[in-house]
Amino acid sequence: MNPTVIFHIDVNSAFLSWEAAYRIKSLKETIDLRDIPSAVGGDVEKRKGIILAKSIPAKKYNVQTGEPVVSALSKCPSLTLVKPNHSLYVQYSKALITLLQAYSPLVEQSSIDEAYMDMTGTEGLYGSPLTAAHLIKERIYKELGFTVNIGISSNKLLAKMASDFEKPYLVHTLFPEEIERKMWPLNVGELFFVGRAAEQKLKMLGINTIGQLAKADVSLLKSHLKKQGETIHRYANGIDAMKVLHETAPNKGYGNSTTIPFDVSSLENAQLILLSLCETVCTRLRADHVRSGCVTVSLVDTYFEYASHQKTLVSATHVTDEIYHYACQILDELWDHKTPIRQLGVHTNKLTHGDTYQYNLFDTLKYDKYDKLDKAIDQIRNKHGENAVLRAPFLASKLDHMTGGLSKETIPK
Repeated sequence: MNPTVIFHIDVNSAFLSWEAAYRIKSLKETIDLRDIPSAVGGDVEKRKGIILAKSIPAKKYNVQTGEPVVSALSKCPSLTLVKPNHSLYVQYSKALITLLQAYSPLVEQSSIDEAYMDMTGTEGLYGSPLTAAHLIKERIYKELGFTVNIGISSNKLLAKMASDFEKPYLVHTLFPEEIERKMWPLNVGELFFVGRAAEQKLKMLGINTIGQLAKADVSLLKSHLKKQGETIHRYANGIDAMKVLHETAPNKGYGNSTTIPFDVSSLENAQLILLSLCETVCTRLRADHVRSGCVTVSLVDTYFEYASHQKTLVSATHVTDEIYHYACQILDELWDHKTPIRQLGVHTNKLTHGDTYQYNLFDTLKYDKYDKLDKAIDQIRNKHGENAVLRAPFLASKLDHMTGGLSKETIPK
């Protein structure tokens, strides 16, 4: 039986790399954004928003992904800012996945710029895992114009950790026999699933490296970090049973989730995030002429505890306000309003096809009015971009008004 071989492919500074590749190849520009202090993000004219991606030269000025544009410009006044073009990034992402599928039938896209490949048993076709990885890496650069890191291991966790080693445009291995030498000396905060709060708790316990975490007492970890303590102890020892998933069945539901860049403690922020998720989910429902008869809200709290509730609707719908109304009801039942939230998701299923709506006497929303309004907004966004129309609560908020979806972070349906 062939040993399991998993690749993790990670695009280097994806949005910026894709911008640079497009400008050089299609617009025939001579300046490569990757070679100068540059960044993608925010509103270039108004100098607002946040940095989504930055070049390696920009890193020398300590420009950080996620920081406000005004802050980045104060560090590097010569920073070249580029407005994000999500439709372009979707095209590049799809091209990447298509190329990867030429090498393995088992390709799982985990985000717009990351994917896993099960390369088990392909040595006879492409040579050793290292040879195959270099072949894929170089073909991506030659044909698509951007660079990737590839991590190789026997499971998804270690492959992802390997791809995060030195960048850019490199291949790294992290097999179980290499864990002690390559992974254990790393800062504990570099381990997958260890956020800032968990890192601080671990360091208060005297656990500073992944190796120390691997050798720590599990009961001690669970007493301070609950279920997360047990999970990260397994990860520190390289134990991961997740398989590379490849879903080919027809779409049975539409959903998006987002990992929030800060812990959400207020109901107002939680509801805003739900609204932004409902916007993208319902846009997709309407585009495919389907309605949902069931809404599910999921959350992961600051302790990595997962929970979800669902609600079956009286009438299937694809109206944003209606789905959002039910999502807020579900969140109120699901969340204790105390424990900070780090991830939220909205998912829909029990789909009905076609444009017929089943009215009922208990409708609280004027369905036809909101349906026409949503479709008009869809048309404007399709023509002028998703930021052409946004809801008033987001005008004074730092949160994205349309969260999730392939254009932001998730895999296509």
